[in-house]
Amino acid sequence: MKIRAEALLFDNDGTLVSSLDSVNRCWTRWAGEYGLTAEDFARIRLHGRTAAEIAADLLPADIVPQAVARIELLEVEDVADGGVRLLPGTRAFLDSLPADRWAVVTSATRRLAEARLDAVGILPKTLIAADDVTRGKPDPEPYLLAARALGVDPARCVVFEDAPAGLEAGRAAGMTTVALATTHRASELDADLVVPDLSALSALVIDAEVEITGRG
Repeated sequence: MKIRAEALLFDNDGTLVSSLDSVNRCWTRWAGEYGLTAEDFARIRLHGRTAAEIAADLLPADIVPQAVARIELLEVEDVADGGVRLLPGTRAFLDSLPADRWAVVTSATRRLAEARLDAVGILPKTLIAADDVTRGKPDPEPYLLAARALGVDPARCVVFEDAPAGLEAGRAAGMTTVALATTHRASELDADLVVPDLSALSALVIDAEVEITGRG
């Protein structure tokens, strides 16, 4: 399958990098500090959503701002302990793209996203973070904002995601979706194309477009 687009929009955690060990460490500590149990987390949607939305589902409204600031601090500090690594194919795929043709669109705060990206040497020209939107994924707002920042029609964008919430956001924005089966089973992912990770894809720049092709 070949996909042609004018802009490529990437989720970060689970798509470009893996921070799963860091996330587990930090959120386990955070949950303990706020008296939350595994059962509390099991009743809400987690992956691909902002920390503010998750905290709002779990805690009284008056302590949510403090709790969000606390989890951000824990996760930023954990980056220094080697809690982030590049996923297969990320470096080669991004290196094949012009800097003004792609963006990172993450549910993390800008401070946390920049810390994680800097740790693995990824420097996107365009970054849309939780701070930039009023409604996070699965709402289409983050991806529509990225398309606007790049000056590209949403219909000419491709979204790369590992989480159902992110794929839902991409579809709602009217974009082509590519799912990476890095954190979920392929059968759980509803997308135009499902691949194991970015190493399964190659990109070729043709004039104003990028042609994405599966390897093998």
